Amino acid sequence: MARIVFDLDGTLIDSAPDIRGIANTILVREGKETISLAQARDFIGNGASVFVRKMRNAQGIADSEHDRILKDFTDAYVTAVELTEPYPGVEATLVALKQAGHSLGICTNKPIVPTRAVIKHVGLEQYFDVMIGGDSLPVHKPDPAPLHKAFAQLGEGEVIYVGDSDVDAETAKRAIVPFLLFTEGYLKVPVDSLTYDYTFDDFSNLPGLVEKVLGAKS
Repeated sequence: MARIVFDLDGTLIDSAPDIRGIANTILVREGKETISLAQARDFIGNGASVFVRKMRNAQGIADSEHDRILKDFTDAYVTAVELTEPYPGVEATLVALKQAGHSLGICTNKPIVPTRAVIKHVGLEQYFDVMIGGDSLPVHKPDPAPLHKAFAQLGEGEVIYVGDSDVDAETAKRAIVPFLLFTEGYLKVPVDSLTYDYTFDDFSNLPGLVEKVLGAKS
């Protein structure tokens, strides 16, 4: 049996509409133009501080305002769950993986408090034994330490990481673990520029890919 760790935003859930909503509320208050959903998806991936920096740069807000705006953003982040939904087939796949005896975790650059809030809101919390957020350690992805910590807390077994982005691919590469790439998330670079074991665009295919990874190791 395997220890399978998932990224969150763009992998298990589409949270961009809620994150965009927070950003645009702040931007309107600052007297700036709002950002598009495509921009929000492009800014997601390296944690809240990087998102805010990219948002500020896009709309011409000075670096000196970063800490203030970041606090406003993270304060609102905790309850921004209403527009977020799991990708199609996610819950059925998690059920199948648990029934097969695998242990599941999350390793995300989203801060841990909103991570737990959104997982509870979308009804997926019962499937995960471990959650590591972007502020759970002094470093975050693509540093491999958070991913290693998630695997360690899941106990024994082969390891597999599932994500959607160049950040996730680099994290898996640094951690030296098999990587399964979900291509329908927030990917910002060509698929063929990344290192991965398999790709998938439908969660119903994931259990079979897990078995392929495990079969290659046996």
